[in-house]
Amino acid sequence: MRRIGAAHPESSVEVWCQDEARLGLIPILRRVWAPVGERPVAIVRRKYDWVYVYGFLHPGSGRVIWFLLPRMDTVVMEIALKRFAEEAGAATDRQLVILLDGAPCHTAPRLVVPEYTHLVFQPSYSPELQPAERLWPLVREAVANRAFETIEELEAVLVNRCRQLDKQSVMIQAATLYHWWPEDITA
Repeated sequence: MRRIGAAHPESSVEVWCQDEARLGLIPILRRVWAPVGERPVAIVRRKYDWVYVYGFLHPGSGRVIWFLLPRMDTVVMEIALKRFAEEAGAATDRQLVILLDGAPCHTAPRLVVPEYTHLVFQPSYSPELQPAERLWPLVREAVANRAFETIEELEAVLVNRCRQLDKQSVMIQAATLYHWWPEDITA
């Protein structure tokens, strides 16, 4: 990050992180309370259809830019990066640094990274270093113990949940701002 700040002394540098989670029509089952002697009933319909939730997180502010996309590959990652750079305001005076894991679609040589956006990769096998990993239990909470007939129903619930989480930036910041996370550089 310092290298990017030194290369662009006239710019502010914001440090973001990104991760994605796959959610589908196979229900996420959790424990539930039930009266003594009664067994809770869980509705399960095995259907193999998926949606990916992409979360771009700024731990310093608790701001998250969400995308629901149909798959996880290099083409879709390019689209997500482009939309993120537009929404986050990447510009000559505002450089964006994104911490990513080493997923193949993040490290593909043909991945086109938007201008003023810089990718930094975390060490292999270290999900505990990725603050965006802490978003997924919050997102999955809305779909736990529920069965959906269609992927559109699931997407509607996920959109609603992401909108709810957008209003809880203090809670997200508390869950994701690690003590070692670098501060943004202001020009």
